[in-house]
Amino acid sequence: MLSVLLPTIFASAVVGTSASSSISSSYDYIVVGGGTCGLVIANRLSESANISVLVIEAGDSVYENTDVTDPDGYGRAFGTAIDWQYKTVPQVFGGSGARTLHAAKALGGTSTINGMAYTRAEVAQINAWEEAGNLGWNWQNLYPYYLKSEQFQIPAPKQEEGGASYILDYHGSGGPLKVGYPVNQAVNDFPSSLNGSNQALGVPFSPDVNGGSLRGFNVYPKTVDTKANVRWDAARAYYWPIGADRGNLHMLLNTTVTRIIWKSLNDSSDAVATGVEAIGADRAKRILKATREVILSAGALRTPSLLELSGIGNPDVLSKAGVKTVVSLPGVGENLIDQTNNGLTFPKNTGQIYTGSAGYVSYPNVTDIFGNSTRGLASSVMEALPSYASAIAAQNNNATSVKDVLSLLKIQHSLLFDTQVPVAEIVYYPSGNSFGSQFWSTLPFAKGNIHITSSNPQIPAEINPNYFMFDYDVKTQVEVARWMRKLFNVGPLADIAGADTWPGTNTVPSNASYEAWSSWIKRNYNANYHLLSTAAMMPRDKGGVVSERLKVYGTANVRVVDASIFPFQVCGHLISTLYAVAERASDLLKQDGQLEA
Repeated sequence: MLSVLLPTIFASAVVGTSASSSISSSYDYIVVGGGTCGLVIANRLSESANISVLVIEAGDSVYENTDVTDPDGYGRAFGTAIDWQYKTVPQVFGGSGARTLHAAKALGGTSTINGMAYTRAEVAQINAWEEAGNLGWNWQNLYPYYLKSEQFQIPAPKQEEGGASYILDYHGSGGPLKVGYPVNQAVNDFPSSLNGSNQALGVPFSPDVNGGSLRGFNVYPKTVDTKANVRWDAARAYYWPIGADRGNLHMLLNTTVTRIIWKSLNDSSDAVATGVEAIGADRAKRILKATREVILSAGALRTPSLLELSGIGNPDVLSKAGVKTVVSLPGVGENLIDQTNNGLTFPKNTGQIYTGSAGYVSYPNVTDIFGNSTRGLASSVMEALPSYASAIAAQNNNATSVKDVLSLLKIQHSLLFDTQVPVAEIVYYPSGNSFGSQFWSTLPFAKGNIHITSSNPQIPAEINPNYFMFDYDVKTQVEVARWMRKLFNVGPLADIAGADTWPGTNTVPSNASYEAWSSWIKRNYNANYHLLSTAAMMPRDKGGVVSERLKVYGTANVRVVDASIFPFQVCGHLISTLYAVAERASDLLKQDGQLEA
């Protein structure tokens, strides 16, 4: 009975907290963005009963939106009212066309429309954050927060029969975020065939990809309530269970923050935020005051835009947009990183019917893909890094120096070729009479940017990820495609699948040249929607935007907690690491605010 009543109770709560009459004019903390990180922050801060918290979210509740709640509904929300549908500029290096970037405009953020994959980053990748100058940001310190956020649901025997495997020590049990395997976990020979063919090419089986080492084939868990068979997004995890009971936590929906309001500026001191300006669905402007801090959790595309609209960024960018500089911080909007996504399709030549839901994934490293050519590739890429750094610095007008860009690229090179974190992610899914797949290079070297072009917040920012900016980025995508053809032609997969029908050997012959593959890749890729690093956590003199305590440089009380702060792209999917980062950020905020732990 309770499960029937909860939606009604929670729906009434959000109506009450989103109504203008219930919103105060002043709060201790204002959180901009009710997405993955913002709701974690709001939940944890409001644990202190004497602290008031307001979350301002541009979208609405999607609690009963079946495009969101259905675990098998990935992609259905794309192009609907809850999708921002950002557009890039035409991609000079990536086939000239623009690309659409899907991101959710909804309570719960992009956790409401993503693929729900729960796969963490590698140990070495998180340790690299500290190597980049962020004291305390390492795997040892972040790992407990992965566990704190998680409520792992042990798979049933039928789910294990479908390939679900786990190492219990890698998982948390008491967190808000439900992680597990779908109720309708597929049970067939596809995972065993994938595993056998992966092993035939040297990629081992991984019993659990969430312990800080990803390499291998795995059937991964998802952010799903396995009993109710419902997507477990950030709102269901961190807001709905507590939102109606905490009078100190308010939610303002369908409202867009347009800029931060500053106290009278003094050139000799850090800028002090006193609140934010916001526009509601009725187009009326209002000022909401923050007596302690303003926390930006609007995502990797909206957070840097909001900083620039508020006068924080590169003075040249701000001047052209007609915005007065409050804090000169050239790194804002730079360092934009995403991945490129392609797919191959293979026909099924077995009579077995494949039904149900599952997440099948391979994480090969560079040696798995390039074999004996790995050493030569490592050498040639290392030689090219100075030119990569120069190109990146040139396209951002030296907002970050060549030297500083190069130091970051060298860390990434070491992750790929020395530590050998996964070079690619490949996901597989049976579909009708075929086996589909998608794949992407995990750590491309390309970096782009996002900047406002006007002081009018209604005018979209200009987004340029620079897809396929460098030879390595193209080469890796090509070689993974070639590797996949090998995969489906060896071991058990060769018995159940035929030669690919997409792109097909008529389009890209079996002996196709690198140029032919490259051309097809660039014509047919999508963005991967793993955008980050636009308000990077790094030292200020290296192009950083926030400190290791996530405070925006040059401000006294503005922080960023979202994917913007990641200094590097990560293997695995962002969502697990976002929850962990937000949990740790909450503790930092409590420490600095002298709040109850």
